[in-house]
Amino acid sequence: MSVQRPSARKAGLALVALSVAVSAAFAPAAHAAENGKFRIGIVTFLSGGAAGPFGVPAANAAKLTVEALNAGALPAPYNKKGINGTEIEIVIIDENGGATKQVEEYRNLVQRQKVDAVVGYISSGDCLAIAPVAEELKTPTVFFDCGTSRLFETVKNPKYLFRTGPDAVTDNVALAHYIAETRPNVKTVASIQQNYSWGQDSWNDFILTLKHLKPEVKVVSEQWPKLMQGQYGAEISALSVANADLVHSSFWGGDMEALMLQGSARGLFDKSTAALTCGDTGVEDFKDKVPNGVIIGARGPYGIYAPKNPLNDWFRPKFIAQYKEWPTYPAYKMAQAILGIKAAAEKTGKPNTMPTSDNVIQGLKGLTYEAPSGTVRMSSAGGHQAVQGVSYGEYQYDPKTKKGGVVKVKNYPAECLMPPDGTTAADWIKAGMPGAKCK
Repeated sequence: MSVQRPSARKAGLALVALSVAVSAAFAPAAHAAENGKFRIGIVTFLSGGAAGPFGVPAANAAKLTVEALNAGALPAPYNKKGINGTEIEIVIIDENGGATKQVEEYRNLVQRQKVDAVVGYISSGDCLAIAPVAEELKTPTVFFDCGTSRLFETVKNPKYLFRTGPDAVTDNVALAHYIAETRPNVKTVASIQQNYSWGQDSWNDFILTLKHLKPEVKVVSEQWPKLMQGQYGAEISALSVANADLVHSSFWGGDMEALMLQGSARGLFDKSTAALTCGDTGVEDFKDKVPNGVIIGARGPYGIYAPKNPLNDWFRPKFIAQYKEWPTYPAYKMAQAILGIKAAAEKTGKPNTMPTSDNVIQGLKGLTYEAPSGTVRMSSAGGHQAVQGVSYGEYQYDPKTKKGGVVKVKNYPAECLMPPDGTTAADWIKAGMPGAKCK
């Protein structure tokens, strides 16, 4: 099977980011009870290296989804206007600036902007900082992307905190299965990760799983550059000397694209296959600049792996038509989070009444709902963590169409990838992943 995506047209990203930031900055600070609207704070990168491939597509997905919800223009079950007939209003702010700044911005959204719920955060470091504050301020908060598996280990028994996408455990357990099945001759593995919770957790979960599946595998190099470093000459030299069969990376955003372009230019990936858990966001831009065979993930059934269903038949073409680029996985995950809030509030609230915080948190806990990615089950972490499968494939560039796509796609169910509640990923993997159902 070959899946292709249209060519990228991203020249206007900086202008889009600026317009989003400006419109958000001048949004009126009114509470739902004052202006009759349900206000959602949206936090995503509008500047910096993560803006182009991650943050702006997510912001665009939020705008597209909310505009359509307010018009009642989505397929069922989301074809009723707003949330229980109440119009949705969004306030979009920039995630750039670090965790301390994001805590201040979060407090401002809740206490001054008077939002009714918050959807946001790409960086795992930001999520870990925001999580206890969300519980402190008793505000429904939906993490749409950040993947650290430490989230619900750090915040025990959450009430207001949810994550509507899978965590990094599923990404890396699925990737280890994919390697074992499609690369049986892999004997040596190297790693290059951003040196913070996301990269540390991703590498640990991957290598523990791969060594369980292939005990003969040896690690020959580990590289730990800082987040958003941008230039990787020294690390690429070390990886080239190691000459591993496989190079695993959880790099995301501009870091991921920079690594692939710099490494390909120096021939690193001619000798070592790259395996990218976040590779989906680069497929449009890779073209012939990276070799075929790079293993591509999308952090779930998103982006290039999103299934055919009525919601995706609406979302994908609408996004392409409006923004002139393919919706990558951050866009899918943003839409999924907003639809989760709508589904939750309408499950517990009364028609034509203003949704309350209790409507959102009571409805979202344990909820099963539909999204462009398929069925979402909030069935882990006591009903606060989404459960979905993960797909992987290999990058392939078609010189005739000048488009990138993926082939050799394999899909792994959530039941194969996640530890039971109350068990850390590391303990579960070390125990041999008891209870995993992979066939």
